[in-house]
Amino acid sequence: MARVLPLLEPAHLDRDFDYLVPPELDELAQPGVRVRVRFSGRLIDGYLLERLERSDHTGKLVRLERVVSGERVLTPEILKLVTVVAARYAGTRADVLRLAIPPRHAKVETEGTEKTEKPKRTSKKSAIADPVVAMDGVVDLDAEQPLAAAHPGNTTADSALSAPGSTDNAAAQADPHGVEPADVEPVTTPAAVESPETEAAADAVATQAQTATPVLQSEPGQQAVSAVPAQSIAAEFPGWGRYVHGHSFLSALAAGRGPRAGWQALPGEDWARRLAELAAVTVRGGRGAVIMVPDQRDLDRVLAECAALLGESAVGLAAGLGPSARYRRWLSVLRGQAKVVVGTRSAVFSPVRDLGLIAMWDDGDDTFAEPRSPYPHAREVAMLRAHETGAAFVAAGFARTAEVQAIVESGWAHDLLADRSVLRQAMPRITAPGDTDAALERDPIAQAIRIPAVAFTEARKALKDGGAVLVQVPRRGYIPALSCAKCRIPARCRHCNGPLALPDSAPASRGALRSGREGVAEAQSPACRWCGITEAAFRCGACGSRALRAVVIGASRTAEELGRAFPGVPVRGSGGSTILNTVPAGAQVVVSTIGAEPPVPGGYAVAMLLDGWALLGRADLRAAEDALRRWMSAAALVRPGGRVIVMADAALPTVQALVRWDPVWHARFELEQRTEVRFPPAVRFAAIDGTSDSIAELLGEAKLPGNVEVLGPVPLPPGARKPFSSGDSPAEVERMILRADRSGAAALSRALTAAQAVRSTHRSDAPLRVQIDPIDIG
Repeated sequence: MARVLPLLEPAHLDRDFDYLVPPELDELAQPGVRVRVRFSGRLIDGYLLERLERSDHTGKLVRLERVVSGERVLTPEILKLVTVVAARYAGTRADVLRLAIPPRHAKVETEGTEKTEKPKRTSKKSAIADPVVAMDGVVDLDAEQPLAAAHPGNTTADSALSAPGSTDNAAAQADPHGVEPADVEPVTTPAAVESPETEAAADAVATQAQTATPVLQSEPGQQAVSAVPAQSIAAEFPGWGRYVHGHSFLSALAAGRGPRAGWQALPGEDWARRLAELAAVTVRGGRGAVIMVPDQRDLDRVLAECAALLGESAVGLAAGLGPSARYRRWLSVLRGQAKVVVGTRSAVFSPVRDLGLIAMWDDGDDTFAEPRSPYPHAREVAMLRAHETGAAFVAAGFARTAEVQAIVESGWAHDLLADRSVLRQAMPRITAPGDTDAALERDPIAQAIRIPAVAFTEARKALKDGGAVLVQVPRRGYIPALSCAKCRIPARCRHCNGPLALPDSAPASRGALRSGREGVAEAQSPACRWCGITEAAFRCGACGSRALRAVVIGASRTAEELGRAFPGVPVRGSGGSTILNTVPAGAQVVVSTIGAEPPVPGGYAVAMLLDGWALLGRADLRAAEDALRRWMSAAALVRPGGRVIVMADAALPTVQALVRWDPVWHARFELEQRTEVRFPPAVRFAAIDGTSDSIAELLGEAKLPGNVEVLGPVPLPPGARKPFSSGDSPAEVERMILRADRSGAAALSRALTAAQAVRSTHRSDAPLRVQIDPIDIG
């Protein structure tokens, strides 16, 4: 007998099924392999979860069709993580497995291997064994199981989902916002409401931490690795000495413990090297590490540092790799050949053996949010995995999100910060125009113009001394937004109602705007950003005026203006499809869009952060948090003692946090504000998107807990993806929001999971999407 999880779309079929194993497949049909089974007359892909002596099913069992591959790709740890993630995000295990395990590439599985021996047969009633593969590709099923000590007993997906109270406990225990560490007194905050199940889990974690020994068990066949002395770590990794308790954190990693921290890097810090050092200390202790970064440029940087310290034991995983290359590297991790994985959001599911560290850089980046069902966030999955495995967790960045601040205040993680005296030596001088009365006397219009005189003065001085100047612009293009010059209503296309703009590639881009009265400009040939049709004869639909004015100046137009202001100085652009990885030292102006700022040797002398209102004025819950994160990423490229000028109101808390370089204070302020109005992470949100009929159908089937608030319906927030393909767009899509305290978060997810299962039996084709804590709330 074999218990199989078929990869089926309907939510009500997210359960295990028993199949009869024919004699010819008895040797290959081992827990964790891919299989093909017949379900309702169709051949379906699936994963074999466990072998059974007998089945509880009283009817006739269907035979297993075939074993796709003898590679045991689903490990027990990943199965448990998949189950917890599906419960947390009200999704199905099949959807999470599609995110966790890449598609098979048959040729890659057989590359470099001789004809393998038949795998040793395990007992028929066994849970999924963690595959330990030798360098020649032969599976060793008798190798030591690192997870067995942490999780004694066999745990199956069926028991995790069906046992009384098991899902409740798993979901509650896995919520890191309510877990107390062993060595920190818990801090009671509204953002961290604890349940009895969570307290029981915290007691178990505390017991394990108190009984931990500093001697680590290494790979099978090797001797135990002793903890690295603190003096040796301090001498070998002096960069961590600038942070309070930095070397203590590394010592805990080397001793095999699982410390958790929110690390705020100093300005100008070689953060990629620091993350590689964390991975090196972890690998030296005989364990593996996962490092997640937002994009390919950061991945290449961190991977180069890891390769310098660890050699070929570090691999990179990203969606940009081809199917064969990605599967080859993923297999090297599964087989134990690679100990460190550097990747984007999908790397959080990497089957690293004996995981000891999960670190992520810049967790506030929106690329960490998975756009596919069940829409998990890599940070939340990483915390779930760290809690389940006891691995260390590090959320690193120049700025800090409210979610990381919540787990620090709950006691689940610690601060890893530098002393203010060290910070003052590393940071540049940051100012805002008109931040003092004296500055306003010198330049009364400093707050009203795009680039004040003080910014031009500092830039000229830096260029004269041979320094580089960085100019950060929120928008790319030439003039990406236009409005009527008379009534200021945004200019729209007559054909599709899209926004009009002057694109960089348009023939009229250069000099298309000619000065008019009071600085108003007229556009000759604006084009629609949606359909691309040129609007040669624009007329405002509200007032009838033909005059246009620029609402936002893009990076291309900014570079053109700065080229006129600084003749003879090279002006480089970075953004869009032409992102510069680095620029040489010397006098130059680098105009960059957000997130595309290239580093320069020695750091920039001056940085100008333009159009702060465009970042702070967005109608989004995380607008201020994102603005500070993007500003700090650019300001960190400026050398110590350099100048950073941010074009924004100096009285705003976000600007004050940048001027003082105090991301922890800003994260605490954001958390307090959200707690007061009951927004994530203080509470759990569930966004239900669809038509009014589909939402009503789901809510009619849902048995919601009594403390759940129903908000809406409201329109989808701008930029949010609609829950359907472009070919079957309904007349109207709306959003309903369910809000619950963190103590009732698991119950809310269970209610939505059950309601989706019931709705899937109705075979309704109306579009519907359920997201837990979406990043786009509105």
